Amino acid sequence: MSPLSFKVSPIGIVRSRLKEISQCPRQESEDAPEAWIEIAPQYVDALDGLAVGDEIMVFTWMHLADRSILKVHPRGNRGNPIKGVFATRSPHRPNPIGLHKTPITAIEPPSRIKVKSLEVVDNTPVVDIKSVVYKAE
Repeated sequence: MSPLSFKVSPIGIVRSRLKEISQCPRQESEDAPEAWIEIAPQYVDALDGLAVGDEIMVFTWMHLADRSILKVHPRGNRGNPIKGVFATRSPHRPNPIGLHKTPITAIEPPSRIKVKSLEVVDNTPVVDIKSVVYKAE
């Protein structure tokens, strides 16, 4: 397999009150709502060790994004100078991977976790979850 060709499969799906991409804030700090992440049955064992209060990184596939867009006006504001999407938080990009840092607020065994904030629409595929590790200073 070429390093430029690979397959990614979702491990779960987001359940959110956001139903349209236009409703999504650009960052969780902009009042993104809490959401549930439902883990596919074959990946439930991977949740072992997570607890309420843990901070996680959630990687999503923003399936409604326009993959042909390479430059945008940041925040959709035409008053802002146009920039390449790699310098923005736009969901529109060649590979629309969302990266979301958020704490777990509830766990509903065997396969659901609730997070404080997630800025994606309902039914967004979850590609991966990683725990946030803090270094002792």
